[in-house]
Amino acid sequence: MSGKVRITAGTFKNKPLAVPDGDSVRPTSDRARQALFNRLEHSFSNIGFKLRGARLIDLFAGTGALGLDALSRGAAHVTFIEQNGPSLSVLKRNITALGVNDKVTVLTMDATTLPVAAQPYDLALLDPPYEQGLIDPTLTALVGKDWLTDNAIIVVESATGETVTAPAGFIVEDVRSYGRGALTYLIRDP
Repeated sequence: MSGKVRITAGTFKNKPLAVPDGDSVRPTSDRARQALFNRLEHSFSNIGFKLRGARLIDLFAGTGALGLDALSRGAAHVTFIEQNGPSLSVLKRNITALGVNDKVTVLTMDATTLPVAAQPYDLALLDPPYEQGLIDPTLTALVGKDWLTDNAIIVVESATGETVTAPAGFIVEDVRSYGRGALTYLIRDP
C-alpha cells in the first residue's frame, strides 16, 4: 500500500496511521473521510444523531482509520471488527499509538455472521473489500442481530457503481462518489 494515512481532524489531527504492507488493505481516502465526518457532524441532528458521544462499530476495520477519526472527533467508543491477521496487528498498533485503548473494543470475527449484540450502536461504518458480496450479509446481520439503536446511521463504502441495498427498516438517504469509491448513507425509514 502506498501513500500515507493520517487522522483528518480533531484531537489527533494529522497523526499518522500505520498501514499493512502490500495491497490487502485499501484505507478510505483522507478526502472521503473528511466529507464523511463533516456530513455526520452537521447533517443528521434532525433524526437525533450526534457524532460527539456516539458509540460506533467499524466493520472490516483494516487500519482503523474510520473509527479512529471518529474518536478524534469526539465519539465515545468504537468497536472494531476485523479478522485479517496483518490488519489486526496494524489496527492494534494504531490504537496503542494514539493511546485510546480504553475507548475501543477489538473483535476478531467475520462481519457477515455477527452474533446478537450485547449493546446497540449509534453508527455503523462498513468498508468491505470492493465487489466481494460482503455488504448485503453484513447489513442483514447488523439489523437482524440488534447492533443498531433506533436513531442509528449506517455508512457503507463501496466501489463506485456497486449497488447498496438498504436492509429492512432503512432507506438510502444519499450516495456520494469519491474517485473509485462511493459512500452510501442509510437511515431508519421514517
